[in-house]
This record gives sequence, structure tokens and C-alpha cells, in this order.
Amino acid sequence: MKVWVAIPAYNEGQALGVLLQELKKRGLSTIVVDDGSRDQTYAIACQHASCVIRHKKNLGKGRSLRAAITYLLEREQCDYLITMDADGQHASSDLPLFLSEAELGTPFVLGNRMHNPFSMPRVRVMTNRFMSWLISRLTHQVIPDSQCGFRLIKKEVLEKIQVHADKFEIESEILLNVARADFVIKSIPIQSIYFKHKKSNIRPFSDAVRFINLLFRLNYDRK
Repeated sequence: MKVWVAIPAYNEGQALGVLLQELKKRGLSTIVVDDGSRDQTYAIACQHASCVIRHKKNLGKGRSLRAAITYLLEREQCDYLITMDADGQHASSDLPLFLSEAELGTPFVLGNRMHNPFSMPRVRVMTNRFMSWLISRLTHQVIPDSQCGFRLIKKEVLEKIQVHADKFEIESEILLNVARADFVIKSIPIQSIYFKHKKSNIRPFSDAVRFINLLFRLNYDRK
């Protein structure tokens, strides 16, 4: 079984280097998409990752994930894809939980930080709980942490869904399309890690507008 880890990265050189070295120790193949970074992200990725894709300018997390998925499906053996963030908020020590699900053949696994979200900023907790409630209603499945980017996706799932989002709304688009394709979304508890000094790239208002547009588009496509 071949498992790849896809990591979209934007100005995350220091944290990315630590993560890639940890993944290398675990024997996992990694693909990094440098999304127009201005720091040492690209150089560090080239030093430690199995494969690197570079965007000349910042295009968004969604575009980066789509590039990684397309590359792996077209050019590499990939039975499972794990997606992780580059900023250190996903612990490599949680990887065995996902890999155990891959051994069982589970099609889609979503990390759940909401069982212990105390390190998460309050506004993020409130936003995540609302979004998770809404997406649970739309998917007719229990989704406790819809905005978590730590995920395990089977190749069969990747081949049956289409994603078009460019920004952070891709997290929601994937869940909605996975449910539409009749796959069960399983959640597993993972660590909640946040750094108070770190500035988030998420913009609540603009991201909310993109999410609403996403819902309209998916509803239109269904008709």
C-alpha cells in the first residue's frame, strides 16, 4: 500500500522543515506545493520532500491541493492520500491513527480537534461548530470538525469526486462531494494545536462568502 502526504505551504519554511523530517523518518512519501512563498519554503521542500510543485504566485490552498491530487493520480502510485497543513498544527504523532484506518480500507477519515479545542481561538471554535453543524445537515452525516485539513483519502474517492475551489472552502467542498458520492466520512480524535503568536491566513468574512457561493454552485450542479 502506497501512502502519500500532500502539504500545501505558504511562507511556512521553518515549520515545514520540521514536519518533512518527521515524515521522512516514518518512511512516508511527501509532495509539497509551494504556493508562491517569499521565504525559504521552496528550498526546504526541495531538500526534504519527495516531490515539489511551485506556484510563482499565491493561488490559494484549494489550488495547491488540487495540483497535488492531479499530480499523484496522473504520475504516481497512490493508494491513499493524507493531507496535512505546513504550519505545525497537525501532529505527526497522530499519523498512526490514520494509517491504521488505511490498513482497514476506510475510504475517508477526517481529523477531529473539537473534542478538546481549548487551545483554539474562541472565534475559530464558534465558526467551526457552526460550519460543522451546517455541513452535517447537508451531508446527512455527523461531521464534528468540518474545517480540519488533516485527512486520509482513498484513491477510489479521489477518482470519483471533482473539486474546483481555489481557497480554504475546498475543505467543505471535498466533504460535500464525498458524501454526495455515497462514501462514509469517519472522524477520529486528534490533537488541537494552535500558536498564539501565529497570524492565520483564514479570513472569516471572505471565506464565508466563498462558502456561500460554493453551496449555490453545488446546488446548481445537482439540478
